[in-house]
Amino acid sequence: MRHLSRPHLRLRHAGFTLIELMVVLVIVGVLAALIVPNVLDRADDARLTAAKTDVNNLMQALKLYKLDNQRFPSAEQGLQALQTKPTSGSIPANWRPYLDKLPADPWGRPYQYLNPGIKGEVDVLSFGADGQAGGEGKDSDIGSWQ
Repeated sequence: MRHLSRPHLRLRHAGFTLIELMVVLVIVGVLAALIVPNVLDRADDARLTAAKTDVNNLMQALKLYKLDNQRFPSAEQGLQALQTKPTSGSIPANWRPYLDKLPADPWGRPYQYLNPGIKGEVDVLSFGADGQAGGEGKDSDIGSWQ
């Protein structure tokens, strides 16, 4: 057999051109600019919902405490009275554990307990994302009066 010589085939290097890469980066950037703000808003909404749920659960435990002991824990005893029997102030005669664990708010801070409350007989609240009283949006207070 005779060896046939083929003309030299030029191999095209696999890969992307700079223009193709730039187009992809622009598309990814546009998608990120549209999606990221929506995802961040969802996280803030989830934190607000979690705080409202925790506040409602704490208020339910406080109501059970009052039902058993004819009064809410004092401001000094605080929410800790729902987990461990108070040893100071008015010692509750019919105390039992109302919570296994005191939750922290979604921003990692303890919930505030006011007795007497500002908006109710007692108030339970979180100061929101900024940890300060007042604020708007994600920084607004989340309380038992809502």
